[in-house]
Amino acid sequence: MIGAVRQELLSGIRENAQFVRLREALRSYDDVGIETADHEEAAQMSNECRRSGIAGSSIDFLLCAVAKRRKWQLFTTDDDFKRYTSILTELQLLPIQESLS
Repeated sequence: MIGAVRQELLSGIRENAQFVRLREALRSYDDVGIETADHEEAAQMSNECRRSGIAGSSIDFLLCAVAKRRKWQLFTTDDDFKRYTSILTELQLLPIQESLS
């Protein structure tokens, strides 16, 4: 997991007890360092998608770059990633049950 994902998961939790439980559960996942090559790949992916008329956020493309370089599947319910993978065909989304969407 990258730090930005950890932060996103923990952000917006109103009850401190719930925050602490989730924080403790997430601590079992190591943070993966982000390298210069990840940022460069993210910029290249963003440019490729923009040329095809698909815009996205810098953090979305950073997630895509980290996943691609490490051969990870992306676990998300965000439909933007479906649009990215229509251009960035080397990316794979982890199938999510309809009940989670």
